[in-house]
Amino acid sequence: MYTLTFGQILIASSLACLSSSDHLENRRSVASPLYQSERHQSIAKLSLSVAERRSTFTYGPGVGGGPFSPAGTLGDAMVDRDSAIYEQEGAAQLKITTADNISAVADKHRYNDLKTLEDYVHLYDDEWIDSSAPTGILPGLLTNYTQDLLFSMERLSFQPFAVRRLEPQEPLPFDVEDEVARAVSGQSLTQLHNSSRLFYVDHRAQANLTPAIDGKYAAPCDAYFYISEVSGDFLPLAIRTNMEQSLIYTPEDSPEDWLLAKMMFNTADFFMAQFHHLANTHYVTEIAYQAAIRSFSDSHPVMALLSRLMYGTLGIRASAALTLFAPGAAVDEFFAYTGSSAGQYSNEFYSSGYAGAFQSNYFIKNLQKRGLLNNSGPALKHFPFYEDALPIYNATRTFTAAFVSSYYPDSAAIFEDNELQAWLAEASGPAQAIDFPTRETLQTPSDLADVLTHIAHLSTSAHHSVNLNQLITTAGTLPFHPTAFHKPIPTAKGVTDVASYLPPLEKCLGLIALEANFARPLLVGTDRTLVHMFNDESMLSRMNSVTRAANADFMKAMRERSEVIRNRSFDKDGYSQGMPFLWKALDPETIPWSLSI
Repeated sequence: MYTLTFGQILIASSLACLSSSDHLENRRSVASPLYQSERHQSIAKLSLSVAERRSTFTYGPGVGGGPFSPAGTLGDAMVDRDSAIYEQEGAAQLKITTADNISAVADKHRYNDLKTLEDYVHLYDDEWIDSSAPTGILPGLLTNYTQDLLFSMERLSFQPFAVRRLEPQEPLPFDVEDEVARAVSGQSLTQLHNSSRLFYVDHRAQANLTPAIDGKYAAPCDAYFYISEVSGDFLPLAIRTNMEQSLIYTPEDSPEDWLLAKMMFNTADFFMAQFHHLANTHYVTEIAYQAAIRSFSDSHPVMALLSRLMYGTLGIRASAALTLFAPGAAVDEFFAYTGSSAGQYSNEFYSSGYAGAFQSNYFIKNLQKRGLLNNSGPALKHFPFYEDALPIYNATRTFTAAFVSSYYPDSAAIFEDNELQAWLAEASGPAQAIDFPTRETLQTPSDLADVLTHIAHLSTSAHHSVNLNQLITTAGTLPFHPTAFHKPIPTAKGVTDVASYLPPLEKCLGLIALEANFARPLLVGTDRTLVHMFNDESMLSRMNSVTRAANADFMKAMRERSEVIRNRSFDKDGYSQGMPFLWKALDPETIPWSLSI
């Protein structure tokens, strides 16, 4: 039987000394005791109120890389507090994962030693039910995975952070013969490019990662996608492997070769998504929060809101370093690259600004920057990630606007708040946050609402669309989404047995168990869901009536949005949001309101 290793030792040892009362006290401490904006407070008084905080919450080396991690007596205590939150929720999930894993292992005779692709589909037959609740494996993923539309639309739903439009003035990364391009799309590559119908995903940087040494393989693929002039669909055009014998695959190849090429791309895309998300969500919000801890007094309303949004977050990186990146841990076990190089990959995403920049990665701005929204070229007919994240973003922005304006009636109030100004200076200065607003760029209440909305967006939609429950229900489903291949990448076309490249049974069960550990079905329908993001009575009771009313409006909007997603179904043609699978990742009654996973 596969032995669960992800987090088990860490969780068990930590829970041994963690009492229920400790956890409840830690949870209460998320909210600050008194929320008043004292913008006329003198700098001298401010220094006194935060002096002890600054001396006991310091910046230490980034655990596992990335920006600074908390240090000092207060910093260590807050990491311990958040680790306890993470470990308690993780331990509850581990019980579910263990039971599901025992059942799956007991039924291994049903899997036919995974000799065919269909055998891989059977890995989920009446298995992993509790871990994948409430949706189960998303309908369509196991039955329609050979369809090109499913493959391409994954880039616009649960893997949305790598794809971009190639503008006509940009050089083409690789060539596709005109005859082939026309056979696939009806147009030549140049015509697609000049008409702004051509899109690109580039994972060539993975060629610089340290490969695993135990017979696992991957290809650092890049790929073209396009908007069809005939149907308007977003479809794949070509995939390049970028190996020593670099092959370019298209839908004109044999079904087996093309399917394997799509799987090779999925392996690279999944790797990017997971280690980009660490930088894009955890690293970015963490360093902003650390700067806030060193700048705001306990009575400041912005600090209270940040503490709520960042519930349990400071405990993640230490666990990731131990259970994901350490030698012999999950990355070494299941991926084609080493854990240490995966950590470096995240660091590069962060330090380059691609994932680490704050303002330039605001939700709408990021999509526009990549040509996915408000572009002069043809619009995407369907964009599920945007469609589902936008209502959450808008409701959050409405709340933060009401919250901010109730404390800051005008720009003068922004400039006169010494604690707020200290946060801006701290984040861009000693904390070394990338592209964080400064006194010169955060000038209005609306600007502050944008900052708080972005932190909430990173903590919810941006994170939960690629991680959390998505791993077992969507992004990591087999056979179409292997994390590594167990035969060398082909040097020539003509593959006839795609299944022979995929992981063996023990690896598959271990991978699914790992993915299950990231799920949080026990939070569904509780006060830990997104509906309750601002609904902390101990916090709201100390805030003003405008903020309390804004919370009620937010909860109403999110409950209504949840109904829309939960009632989502296929249309008469077998599509949902233009996809041959049913995506329900961003259900506000399912996903949590924090990054504590």
